[in-house]
Amino acid sequence: MKNTHAIAAFLALGQESRLNIFRLIVQRGELGLTPGEIIEKLGIPNATLSFHLKELVQANLLLVERQSRHLIYRPNASLVQDLSAFLLDNCCGGQPCTPNKTLKKSKAI
Repeated sequence: MKNTHAIAAFLALGQESRLNIFRLIVQRGELGLTPGEIIEKLGIPNATLSFHLKELVQANLLLVERQSRHLIYRPNASLVQDLSAFLLDNCCGGQPCTPNKTLKKSKAI
C-alpha cells in the first residue's frame, strides 16, 4: 500500500462522526447498512450523513451498492486488511509478533 492511500483513509477516519459511521458499518459486515439504518442508530442528520458517507467512499473505506431504491454501504474488507498490514509492516523488528513481545514494548514506552 502506498503512503498516499493510507493517509487518505486515516484522514477520512480522523473525524468522530465518520469514525463512528465506519465502525458501525464494519460491525454489520457484508450485510451492510442503509443510510436510514445509520441515522436510526447514530442520530446523524441526513444531509450530514450523506457528506460523511461520500468522504468514506472516496477514501475507498466503504463500498456502496444500489438494491432497488436503497443504497447499501459495506466495509471495503480488502482495504481494511491492507491498512492493518501497512501499520504492522516491519513490526517487532521484522520478527513475528507475539502478545508477550507487544505487551513488553507497550509497557516500555
